[in-house]
Amino acid sequence: MLQFHYSRLSINARRVWVTLLEKNLEFEPILMKLNGDQFKAEFLKLNPFHHIPVLIDDDFKVFESLAILDYLEAKYPTPSFMPTDAKDIAKVRTIELVTVNELPPASIILMKDVLDIPVEDKKIETAKQTMTTAVQYFEDNLDPSNSYFIGEQFTYADIVAGTAVASIPLLGISLEPYPKVSKWLANLQQRDSWKQTAPSPEDIEKSKAVMKAILQNR
Repeated sequence: MLQFHYSRLSINARRVWVTLLEKNLEFEPILMKLNGDQFKAEFLKLNPFHHIPVLIDDDFKVFESLAILDYLEAKYPTPSFMPTDAKDIAKVRTIELVTVNELPPASIILMKDVLDIPVEDKKIETAKQTMTTAVQYFEDNLDPSNSYFIGEQFTYADIVAGTAVASIPLLGISLEPYPKVSKWLANLQQRDSWKQTAPSPEDIEKSKAVMKAILQNR
């Protein structure tokens, strides 16, 4: 059986978690507290960079969330969340990469501000601009007559971007100026996989101390 090392507050882990559920795969969830357990020798054997998520399939282990998604898509192709049209593939990949390359650095700065960790005002403004540029890009690539980025086909663009964008309001940025993004998120939130993996307000509150400890050293 697949083993999945995750944290409920990890966006990187959530995109893999959603995929596992959407593909109806059996897996053993292994909750990481990130209170130092990610630095233990047994976990470092799985990922020497001490990050989650990690997926283990028999004697094969893979980390980095996009690599895990590629692995799951190749080995368990039904249902598929990757389109076959060349332009649609490029669109999905671009949305994935914008999400994982542009949002995390800005999110770290804004989360520090939310948690009252000192940050330069200039860095905060730059982070906000990066975030709004990314969300506007998503807005521009959504059609209000469709449910998802690729028409009515649910793809990795929705999984990767959706799990990240859902957390943006927690960073003090409103999604109200983006009606297409708001509608798209509402569609995603109706899916069972979204409901099962959404962190509760209690989860978010409990995570703040752990997040503050981690971010103070970054």
